[in-house]
Amino acid sequence: MRAVDLIIRKRDGRALSRAAIDDFVSGVATGAWPDYQASALLMAILFQGMDAEEVWWLTDAMVRSGDSIDLSGISGLTVGKHSTGGVGDKLSIIVAPLVAACGGVVPKISGRGLGHTGGTLDKLESIPGFRVGLSIDEFTTVLRQVGTCMIGPTSSLVPADAKMYALRDVTGTVESLSLIASSIMSKKLSEGARALVLDVKCGDGAFMKNLERARVLAEVMVSIGVRSGVRTEAVISDMSAPLGLTVGNSLEIIECLDVLRGEGPPDVVALACRLASRMLVVAGVHHSETDASEAVGYALSSGKALERFRMMIEHQDGDPRIVDDSSRLPSATAIRPFHADRSGFVAQVRAELIGRASNVLGAGRDRIGESVDHGVGLVMRVKAGDRVAAGDTLLDLHHRDGRGVDAALALCQEAFAIEDEARAPVPVILGEVR
Repeated sequence: MRAVDLIIRKRDGRALSRAAIDDFVSGVATGAWPDYQASALLMAILFQGMDAEEVWWLTDAMVRSGDSIDLSGISGLTVGKHSTGGVGDKLSIIVAPLVAACGGVVPKISGRGLGHTGGTLDKLESIPGFRVGLSIDEFTTVLRQVGTCMIGPTSSLVPADAKMYALRDVTGTVESLSLIASSIMSKKLSEGARALVLDVKCGDGAFMKNLERARVLAEVMVSIGVRSGVRTEAVISDMSAPLGLTVGNSLEIIECLDVLRGEGPPDVVALACRLASRMLVVAGVHHSETDASEAVGYALSSGKALERFRMMIEHQDGDPRIVDDSSRLPSATAIRPFHADRSGFVAQVRAELIGRASNVLGAGRDRIGESVDHGVGLVMRVKAGDRVAAGDTLLDLHHRDGRGVDAALALCQEAFAIEDEARAPVPVILGEVR
């Protein structure tokens, strides 16, 4: 079938056959489909959507467009984890060694941040020497020795997704639920884990702004995983405000260390423990929620999780001394406090604006390939619901020689809302899909 016929078919709201979807994905991966026709079909998918069968076929075709990692030689129960992204979301760096310390094996291929969200790879690379560009053989070797390994994407895994995402990014088609689901799940399925837990973010700082859309996305991705023979669950978590107290690369690593010591902000601890417990259950390491939760709690309180993180750093050529001495991490040259302009209760801290403030300080990027400053970012001094007095410090801006400070302060001014009455707190976990 000609490319134009497939475009017209989807434009008119009709379903595509498996053969048609295979032809499209293969055409994108090999370049047989020109960008203008691929973009036209992506736009038709955005407007008309795809049914469950089409999304499954699309995901499967994207996985088959490249290699998949073979973990059959890894002893232990493998389980993946993925987050749809948010401000201050450092959960993967906590959860992967935590689950490994409890007997699971966690392969993790992560990405870099764009826009207002931070990337796991950027945070890890704030650790001096830490290497994310491992080969697949090196990746599986570290998995055997440590129980977890976190690397960047390789060109051989799901090449069709890389090309499609580049087109989606410049044609206004990123928001399609069908394309988001297939993009995420094709990459996770290519990692080779037998089970998977998804953290679907919902709120101001997430792709999914409301609970209804977040739940639909979670249901679609869980369905794809199950149809692929991978036991899959999703947790829907709040991203109306930044997660934890830090936004910025090395600052978030410090917070990860706090949590792995059994300390850290309550929202981060609660979500990390929930995700880790569910990962242990879906992987079959534990068969009950109670046993999994007890194992997670012990791994944190005993220091086993922290030691597993130290092992991962060392095996990926990073400086393990940062675990005991965080001053070895990059830091900013100066700190600028941001003060409350009135007394009352913190009613809102908008995640997207806080993320953008971190970006203008240099902690993030707006275009692929831009460098980041690993030492800058923001440290929250209050959370939604806290009582404050006029002049209290709401957050600290960690900056380098004044870069972006004025723009960041303006964004922070817009991000905070202080009211006379306290609002009911929003729970960090909004729902689950199993």
